[in-house]
Amino acid sequence: MKFSTYLCAALLLGTAAGCKDQFTDLTPQGTVTYANFWQSEADATAASTALYGYMNDDDMFGRGFFWLINASDDMVTGRTRATAASTRNFTATGSEGDINKMYGYSYRVIRRCNEVLKNVPGMNINSSLKNRVLGEAYFMRGFSYFHIATRYGDQRAGVPIVTEANMDQALFPRPASVIENYQMMEQDFKKAADLLPLVTTYQGTDLGRAHKDAALAYLAKTYAYWAQYDNTKWAAAETAATAVANSGSGRALVNTGQPSSDFRNVFAIKNNWSKEYIWSVVSGKQDGSILPGVLLENKGWGLYNGWGYFQPTLELYQAFEAGDPRREATILSFGDSFQYLGQTRRFASSNSLTGFQFNKYMEPFATPVADHINANGDKPTTDLNVPIMRYAEVLLLKAEAQIRQGKSGDAALNAVRQRAGLAPKTNATLADLKQERRVELAGEFADRHADLVRWGDAQATYARPQTGRDYANKNDPNSTFTVVTVWPARTFNPAVHNVWPIPPNDVVNSQIQQNQGW
Repeated sequence: MKFSTYLCAALLLGTAAGCKDQFTDLTPQGTVTYANFWQSEADATAASTALYGYMNDDDMFGRGFFWLINASDDMVTGRTRATAASTRNFTATGSEGDINKMYGYSYRVIRRCNEVLKNVPGMNINSSLKNRVLGEAYFMRGFSYFHIATRYGDQRAGVPIVTEANMDQALFPRPASVIENYQMMEQDFKKAADLLPLVTTYQGTDLGRAHKDAALAYLAKTYAYWAQYDNTKWAAAETAATAVANSGSGRALVNTGQPSSDFRNVFAIKNNWSKEYIWSVVSGKQDGSILPGVLLENKGWGLYNGWGYFQPTLELYQAFEAGDPRREATILSFGDSFQYLGQTRRFASSNSLTGFQFNKYMEPFATPVADHINANGDKPTTDLNVPIMRYAEVLLLKAEAQIRQGKSGDAALNAVRQRAGLAPKTNATLADLKQERRVELAGEFADRHADLVRWGDAQATYARPQTGRDYANKNDPNSTFTVVTVWPARTFNPAVHNVWPIPPNDVVNSQIQQNQGW
């Protein structure tokens, strides 16, 4: 989707950049002008398209949320950056520029959704279009709440609930528990699933719009997160995950029976709209997620402005079992051959703290810059859509839900392993499931840190240092190395650090309480 055409709609919704940048701007502005806007099918379409305006923002699904994912044991901050270090060390205040925008930007999206849900029902437009637009608003509201409620809310307090019914209030208190947020997300995703068409009905620029499978997949993930407070939700998570497979869209893994190449091809431009990609940041050379460039070698070996952040740890590299082709597809290690800007190189790095680089998003960099990369290295977007939810994750959510209920999760888990050419598991355990999530979804927005938190594993995991390989000659792919600590053990207190600090400006301006301990 191209969003520039719909800037006017975003302005009318009062949420474009420049509207109270320092606060979660919850109260609608410019209400008087709306009477002239909510008239036609074009207006409804423009309003729904404006819902996606922050998806490709650098501080959202470019780097923003990834700074929080970077707290995990799978990666370290690849360059000296005090704000990133404080986030990773759980000493952040929430005011850091890296992490102080996602909360407020999410509420801007929520407000756009509420304006659609408030105004579109009364419009005299085609019923199919009306249903789709309303479904998009319910999905994007649930999606936005998922990303802030799971990170800033827990059993002691949720995040403010703002809907089309109460959006005119001056203040929005925090609910007593995040469970109230999960209840709202459940209803939003269910409504979205009922109203939205299958993605197979979309063509052209509509391919980036919300669809039924996306709503069902996030419903399953909502239940999985909710289950840490209520074990009965695992049954609902299994049902929702199964519904994705049975929706009629033909969901499937990228799997041609060639394990050596199939997983690598999941992250290929030709598969931007594959049956495996359920929800992603729609990207292009001039717009989209900057994550591929953010993960690229700092200064790109002198040929392109890679940013050099978020580098894999030795622990992640060693987590892959012998013969798993996902390791090489996920991580570049010294000596590995790869294509870069039209030439074959062997990986070596004078910048990597760990001796590794993520490889999943490297395909756009295989050919000359003009082919698939933004020529402006200060905005390193590419033609590769960046996945946020894949069908592989849905299968693993289903397997986890089944195992948690005392059932067999073997079929769903082994579907993921079979694509990698690995032997099937029999009577797969929760430990097997955790392992499979780690290696399948490494370096993705699936969020390893959030998994460790919801599993109750974060404290023990972060009490161990992260290591890497220190190469004697960092420019020689054949160099010898020694194993070194690249990030010391960290103190993680679940009573505090299971949630992140709400940005202080938002706390002050919205008159809510900060999360305890921050």
